[in-house]
Amino acid sequence: MSFITSVRYYFEKRGYNVSSRVADRFGIRATNVRLFFIYLSFFTAGLSFAIYLTIAFWLKLKDMIYTKRSSVFDL
Repeated sequence: MSFITSVRYYFEKRGYNVSSRVADRFGIRATNVRLFFIYLSFFTAGLSFAIYLTIAFWLKLKDMIYTKRSSVFDL
């Protein structure tokens, strides 16, 4: 397996799913959100990648803080 393929599989398996979570929030398809980030990166010379990583960081932080508890005794 080539290096590029292994990197692709790594990000597909362990990615933050920013595109799908943003798409679920706005009620649109994840493909459209991904295309938006791609087009935005062409116009802003890579600034959208920084925005994407910032959103991923905040979503991961939110998931760590707001965990769903299964019962009252988990407090």
